Amino acid sequence: MNKTLKITLASMLLATGYTQAEETETTLNAYAAGYTAGFTCSAIFNANKSMAQVREHELSGIYSLIAERVKGMTPEVDKENNWVRVPYDEGRRERISVWRSKLGCVDLPVGATVDDAKFLADPFRGDKAANKDSGAPWGKRAEVNATSDNAQLESVLKQAFTKKYGSGSRTSAVLIVTPDEIIAERYLEGFSPETAQRTWSVAKSIGASVIGAAIQQNKIELDAPAGISNWAHPLDPRGHITLENLLHMASGLDSNNAGNRTDRVYMGGGLVSDTATETALEVAPGSRWKYANNDTMLALRALHERFDTTEEYLKFPYKALLEKIGMQHTFVETDWRGDFILSSQVWTTSRDLARLGVLHLQEGQWQGEQILPEGWLDYISMPAPAQPPEDAPGYGAQWWLYNERFPELPDDTIAARGNRGQFLVVIPSKNLVVVRRGYDIAGEQGFNEHDFVRDVLKAL
Repeated sequence: MNKTLKITLASMLLATGYTQAEETETTLNAYAAGYTAGFTCSAIFNANKSMAQVREHELSGIYSLIAERVKGMTPEVDKENNWVRVPYDEGRRERISVWRSKLGCVDLPVGATVDDAKFLADPFRGDKAANKDSGAPWGKRAEVNATSDNAQLESVLKQAFTKKYGSGSRTSAVLIVTPDEIIAERYLEGFSPETAQRTWSVAKSIGASVIGAAIQQNKIELDAPAGISNWAHPLDPRGHITLENLLHMASGLDSNNAGNRTDRVYMGGGLVSDTATETALEVAPGSRWKYANNDTMLALRALHERFDTTEEYLKFPYKALLEKIGMQHTFVETDWRGDFILSSQVWTTSRDLARLGVLHLQEGQWQGEQILPEGWLDYISMPAPAQPPEDAPGYGAQWWLYNERFPELPDDTIAARGNRGQFLVVIPSKNLVVVRRGYDIAGEQGFNEHDFVRDVLKAL
């Protein structure tokens, strides 16, 4: 192609407004409406928030792609039938999110109506709402929001609710526990031990725990091919991707430049089964670490395909893990075909996250029952063969590792980390779990969990 022709083609593309791989206005509006519907639904029905609280926390300081569009949207909330509807494109279209017991809210696809909710799997229909948090297993509990007798710790806790650990920090909860004691528990005004928040990517570590429970029950194997049905053709190289590759963020699949850009599933009403499973192999499995939401969703999709029915699969995380350790205020949300979106979409409380941390401190045992495989803590804490850049924490199996890269913390420190400042930090050598929840502002400096945990350890 000669130079003149190249210039002419380029001019034609610009003249027609062509830009590569950008969403249309209608799609962006659908994303914004889906985000508004989903977060409003989950915050109201999972966390019992008011619409004013939803506006203040869930719908402010958010993802720049849709932030301005969300401001102009007005959710319609039906508390009798447990759904939220958000009109968009001047009312010509709408997005709907529907709440189900235990499973939280699910975004219906573009084009669906409220009447279509009857097609959703609903295995916990009629189950009663969880009672007030009992405080178990902690025999000794500091009073909620009580002043600490430890002056140095008291100072650190107060600073956690200021801008001390990040200019964009907005803390909603801090919890410090051992298996036997709640050392400190603080909440923003209007929050309580029963207030659920979205975990964002902390969900990945919850997902790994569900996988661990499945391995303990011999439902799936780490070193076997993931077995995704879409990859079953003998010529398909993706058939060689193992479950372990997925847990290590080392599938080798193409996840675009930003592996955390899964907007179609997260707010577009898309499916795990027709997005995550469709990407092509880019490099050999296991040869590269790349943070990718799809890897987590695929690990859970592989588990889904081991079950005879979707309803059986939907019950599994609750029966095998969550209910056993008392995570009664946790909602693991799905897409509309029944795949858990365990890369991000879990709503849970600070205490429920701390319970998961305690389970790991206890080597996967709870009240004498081995829920996770023996050696599971060692496994998730072992550096994966391919690692993140040196300026980030290391990576194990869906858990971040604060090993020699962060000398101010014990080498065995691991963490589940999520957007907007969600942190579950587990320190086996100190027999300690630290939880921080927040609504940090997108684009600003978020909460520095490393410095906070360092200061907590010094105070203790």
